Amino acid sequence: MLKNTWLVVGASAIFVAGFSLGSVRQYGVAHAQAGKHVYELRTYTAPEGKLGELNSRFRNHTLRIFEKHGMKNVLYMTPQDAPDSQNTLIYVLEHQSRDAAKKSWDAFRADPEWQKVNKETTANGPITSKVVSVFADPTDYSPMK
Repeated sequence: MLKNTWLVVGASAIFVAGFSLGSVRQYGVAHAQAGKHVYELRTYTAPEGKLGELNSRFRNHTLRIFEKHGMKNVLYMTPQDAPDSQNTLIYVLEHQSRDAAKKSWDAFRADPEWQKVNKETTANGPITSKVVSVFADPTDYSPMK
């Protein structure tokens, strides 16, 4: 399963590099503001039967609250193949810097609206069993610079 997770992470990174900033295109190549942001690739594993609840929480609450705290939603996806397709959510956020990411996450966790949503959506037990976060920058050869 660890091998599958790294394959998903690698594929996600490639996908993000090529398509995440499609609205900022020039001659078919996406150009981000070099050196002025960092990407955070997050992979959540849900307990058996809880992926739908996790997706619902993101769909109905989390994305909006992230934006409120300066986190840019870039991409949300689930693997196509089992077993990861049954319990895995992968997403990418864009932050101005690592320091900005820390401040945004701290503000997000302290937000009374988030605390209420979290309490309500975990009333029947946790909807995540594992969270992995990786901060990354596009490489010099990435189509997105």
